[in-house]
Amino acid sequence: MGLWVFGYGSLIWKAGFDYEQRLVGFIKGYRRVFYQGSTDHRGTPEYPGRTVTLEPHDGEVCWGVAYRISGEENEQIAMSHLEVREKQYDLKAYVDFYTDMESSIPAVTRILVYIGSADKKLNKNYLGPAPLEEMANQIVKAQGPSGPNRDYLFQLEQSLHEFGCHDDHIKNLANAVRKILSEMEQQKQQS
Repeated sequence: MGLWVFGYGSLIWKAGFDYEQRLVGFIKGYRRVFYQGSTDHRGTPEYPGRTVTLEPHDGEVCWGVAYRISGEENEQIAMSHLEVREKQYDLKAYVDFYTDMESSIPAVTRILVYIGSADKKLNKNYLGPAPLEEMANQIVKAQGPSGPNRDYLFQLEQSLHEFGCHDDHIKNLANAVRKILSEMEQQKQQS
């Protein structure tokens, strides 16, 4: 059956490894939140960016993509890549993945997902919840080796939109960032 990996952030649009199959779907019992700090991709240790992690939440679903990686060599290459890329996430979980909202039978069982926990002893980059404006300001200002933090947010918003996922947390945060950028542009034009 191969190794299955669930992507709910940048893995949606940039896997970074070879895969045989890509499915759009969701996992149950979690919601996507911009609570994980990024000091290696979308921010720096001095000014961390914000990226998504999963927060357990009854009744919620988190949409994303499942990748099937086949062959021992491809699995090893993918896992080596993911262990570096996802190194700021302290938990690995195995969850069920669904493609049909009406079905109680998962499309894939035991799919691997990386999670940044809320335990600051284990996850030193966990930023946690904050007011929307505070998170938006942080995202506007943060930039790391993988580019501006806002690009991560906008790419995630676009990717979710492309497969018909409506995520209020992402939409509201993206709109707050756009508002700040628009105000900055207006101030720049006035000076």
